[in-house]
Amino acid sequence: MPEPGSREERILLVEDEEPIRDLVQTALRFTGFTVESAASGPEGLALARNGTWHLIVLDVNLPGMDGFALCRRLRDGGDDVPVIFLTARDDPADLRAGFTGGGDDYLTKPFSLEELVLRVEAVLRRGQGRASERARIAVADLVIDDDAHRVWRGDREVELSPTEYRLLRYLAMNAGRVLSRPQIIDHVWDYGYAIEPSGVETYISYLRRKLDDRDARLIRTVRGVGYALREPDGASEEPEP
Repeated sequence: MPEPGSREERILLVEDEEPIRDLVQTALRFTGFTVESAASGPEGLALARNGTWHLIVLDVNLPGMDGFALCRRLRDGGDDVPVIFLTARDDPADLRAGFTGGGDDYLTKPFSLEELVLRVEAVLRRGQGRASERARIAVADLVIDDDAHRVWRGDREVELSPTEYRLLRYLAMNAGRVLSRPQIIDHVWDYGYAIEPSGVETYISYLRRKLDDRDARLIRTVRGVGYALREPDGASEEPEP
């Protein structure tokens, strides 16, 4: 029998029904996985954003934010961690919503724990092929190592705070796209965390001081709209607040 935590995969379980949460957590740990759990949508989103996970087992009906919305927030932020939805709904429209919202598999309650473990194993095997592709994000001479949480600009390593790292990662995953301040707040700061748009400007300025070269700026401002991470093109830019 595998020891709990004997496998390298880390699984996040988001399920508000305590009996189901306890049973699923026990079954996955019995198989050797390291498992952490959350009982609400906002708590699950915070853990998902602030941890390194190989898979998320996600209930659809959650307090505070449903599983489909949680998954969309992760996908919009560039996080492609595999997701298995758990739901009591059996309508085909819900099945479509799960897959179009970024889910990798879907299990209808009631389900057997053996079937869940088999689904988890299958999704993890499929995910191994794309793991190396998502480990590093590169834009021009900027490289983000998502596994190690390290950042380089050219041959220089850049030290970032956790919030600076999440902000830079979100910009890089959406390179070339202009992101508004509300979008950035929604995807970088934890759900329900109060931050003013001026706080986004503050963190953008922190990143600029650490990353940007005067003659090769990566972080651009689109006046009245937001910010974008783009390859340097030699174009001049107005001074930033």
